[in-house]
This record gives sequence, structure tokens and C-alpha cells, in this order.
Amino acid sequence: MKALIVLAHPEPNGFNAAMADAARRALTLAGYEVVLSDLYRMGFEPRTTRANFTSMKDRNYFKPQTEEMYASEVGGFAPDIEAELVKLETCDLMIWQFPLWWFGLPATLKGWVDRVFVMGRIYGGSRVYNNGAKKGARALLSLTTGGPRAAYEKDGFNGDLAGILKPIHRGMLQFIGFDVLAPNVVFGPVRLSEQERSAVIANWDQRLRQIDTEGPIDVGLY
Repeated sequence: MKALIVLAHPEPNGFNAAMADAARRALTLAGYEVVLSDLYRMGFEPRTTRANFTSMKDRNYFKPQTEEMYASEVGGFAPDIEAELVKLETCDLMIWQFPLWWFGLPATLKGWVDRVFVMGRIYGGSRVYNNGAKKGARALLSLTTGGPRAAYEKDGFNGDLAGILKPIHRGMLQFIGFDVLAPNVVFGPVRLSEQERSAVIANWDQRLRQIDTEGPIDVGLY
């Protein structure tokens, strides 16, 4: 079994990095072969340009999906994209570790999706949702928020967190075939004591050691 952890936070000594490290240790103990894509440490380029490709279908007009389809046919992805594609294609479990910024993904993680979820190789035609390339694999969001739990409830200041995460759960993960597990959310870690943060990490460790017993959640269709 293989696991891919994608970490998107600029501080290597911060809480998100500690959560990613804990996930790597716990999954290794659970028998997984774990790879980590630490996007900031990698200097991962989030922008989609012709640099995504070593091949070129149309030199006069750049349409990313056209070039993705062609690169899928001829093996024309740039080395950095090819490396991430292999990690994505071969994982049985994927975890994204990130802070919720502006009700969504940090730009570097959204850019990873833009560049790595490529048409032709990862999705396209009937190869979406239940027929997606990652059918049978599972994905899990592990995130931190700036605000407290109460702010993300249905009648909270920021609204229902399930609704905030739905475009990611449905439009990204389920779209390419993943079964989506319940998100792991740490509300306002900056306000937690060291003891409380340690307890959060310990609970995360225990969950991941038993992750194979979990089933997918219902994220809804709309």
C-alpha cells in the first residue's frame, strides 16, 4: 500500500508540517510506503504554462487541455509534473495537509491540482467520478483554520465547513475517482497550548494507524 502526503505551508517548523510528519510516521507504522510532496520546500511552480510540457501539439495557440491530451499520448510531461503524476497514479491513499486560506486551498496546492490533474492521463471522457482514474483509492483533507469551531458551523460566522470544502471534495477528489474520507480539521491551532497541540497530533496518529477501517463520507452531488 502506498500513501501520498501533499503538504502546502510555507513554515517548515509550523503545525501543518508537524501534522505531515506525524502522518508520515503513523502511516509507515501502519504498513504504508509513504512519499511526501512538500510543495514549498520543493519550490513547486503553481502556474500552468508551456513549461508543463516537453511536447507541443499547437505552437501557435496554448490550450492547456489540448496539450495535456497530447502529452498523455506521447509522454510529453515535464520532469516535475511527471514525478508528481507517478505519485498520484500509484497512491492508495492521499492526504492533503494545508491551512484553509480564503475559504480554499493555498495557491501552491491549487496550482498542484491545476498542473497534475491532467486531462487524458488522470481524467477525460467517461473517466470521471465513479469511473475516474483513482477509483478504489481514498483521499483525506487535513487542514487548519484561523477561526474557532463555532465559526464554521451551519449557523456560524463563516458558514458550514462541509459546504466550504465541497468544491474540493466533489469537484477535485471525487471527480477523479477518489473515495473521500472525513476531513481532519484543527480549529485555530495558534490558540492552542503546547499540551493541546500535542494531544491533537496524538489523536491524528491514532486515527491514521487505523485508517484502513474507515469508509467514505457522503459529500453530496450539488
